[in-house]
Parts: sequence; C-alpha cells; structure tokens
Amino acid sequence: MDYYKIGQRIRKIRKACGLSQEELAEKVGISVTHMSHIETGNTKLSLPVLVDISKILQVSTDELLYDKPYSDKTQIKQEISSLIDSCSEKEAKILIETIKSLKKSFDKYS
Repeated sequence: MDYYKIGQRIRKIRKACGLSQEELAEKVGISVTHMSHIETGNTKLSLPVLVDISKILQVSTDELLYDKPYSDKTQIKQEISSLIDSCSEKEAKILIETIKSLKKSFDKYS
C-alpha cells in the first residue's frame, strides 16, 4: 500500500472541499500533526481514521485508497463535467442555471 499516494488523495479532496488540515483533523478527532503525517505518507492511518476521513470528505474509502475514483458521486461529477465541456459557453450557462433551479426545487420539496 502506498501511504504517500493515499495521503495525497486525502489532501487533494480535502482542499477541493474547502477544508484546512486543522479543520479536517478536528472533525476526525486527531491532532493536526497526525493529519499532516497522514497527508505526507509519514504514518500509516488506521481503519477507523480512514473511515472517518471518507465520511467527512463525502467520498468512499475506495476513492481514498485507489487511483481511480469509485464513488457514484465522483462519477456523476465527471459525467457532468464532460457534458459541460462538450457545450458552447451559452449552452453551459443554461445547463448550470437549470441544475441550480432543480437543486432549489429539491431543497424546497424534500
């Protein structure tokens, strides 16, 4: 197992979620130093810590452990991104506004 790569994936996803190392460490219940060591691959992380990190970052443990994302949500994001990439700028803006409207409706009626 390549703990450095696992740590780098955690770091990448943490940053994408807008969390600092300190915030993630606090939510997981570990020290900032330990979180830093996990992200740099200088320490092995326990299964409970891995599970807690995956829950907080809203990704599967597989996504943290392996090079390829395995979560449905990640695949959906990639699919949406590919779809937007294939659109003109005008079409992309319309898609974004449509998604925002749908999300607003979901929030209102769920």
